[in-house]
Amino acid sequence: MGEFHRLHLAAAFGTAQEVAARLEQTDDVDVIFDGRTALWQAVNARKFDSVELLLAAGADPARPMMSGWSPARLSLTTAHPLATDEVLTPEEQAAVEERDRLVAALAGFPEADGFSLACVAGIDAGEATRRLKAYVVPDDEVPDVTDWWEEPFEDDNELAIGVTDVPGGCVLMQPWYFTASTPVVANRLSAGTVVYAMYANPKSGNQGRIDRDGEIVGWDLHPGGSPSEADTTSEVLLAHLYAHDAVAYCCAYVGLRPEDDRAFTEPNRWLLLPDRDYWHA
Repeated sequence: MGEFHRLHLAAAFGTAQEVAARLEQTDDVDVIFDGRTALWQAVNARKFDSVELLLAAGADPARPMMSGWSPARLSLTTAHPLATDEVLTPEEQAAVEERDRLVAALAGFPEADGFSLACVAGIDAGEATRRLKAYVVPDDEVPDVTDWWEEPFEDDNELAIGVTDVPGGCVLMQPWYFTASTPVVANRLSAGTVVYAMYANPKSGNQGRIDRDGEIVGWDLHPGGSPSEADTTSEVLLAHLYAHDAVAYCCAYVGLRPEDDRAFTEPNRWLLLPDRDYWHA
């Protein structure tokens, strides 16, 4: 492993002391790895002690990278902006403010993995129900779902999904299985709109997909993970703002603005999907 790679890893995940040790062994503090410098990694990770060390070592905060996000411009989204002539657009500033509100509204959800969800822009729970040809479980027939691991819907548990209207669209949530994130569900919900679906896989981490107007446009995604140098300007910003907040990322990607976490913890309506193969059309 090259020393420049070790410096990048220390800037992204390590301590300031580890960054200082790597700097002593690095000839070029601004070497690019995976489309970004170590300074960019430190700003993205909000490791401000490491940022100061890298700047003192000569790192360039204005160096262009990551679809227009230099380290200095990216820092404008944090609590410790660097001196720069670069600015955020009004839309980007609004996204920063919404991030703070949204993360607070979701109150740290989730506490555990194993759930799946679909965030759907522009349609309500009634339209989602119609598109999925789902049966609405009457309120007086909804079982106690406070213990999600007890299979409250018994033999229908894999087909039971909660749905809730939120500002901007609706959320479908399955606490105990991956059905809400399957191709058929996402495809049917996406007609004329966009869906970000995710399965919080306990074994391999968050697995996301994007469907737009009946077509899959992104799969094997990692909401809440690091941005890619191939990402657009807005995608880099979202990945930075919602690092380690996968559910909030899914909402933000499609423009949902839930006011609290109840769409994920206490859905307004429970549906039973038709019994079919949800992996193939």
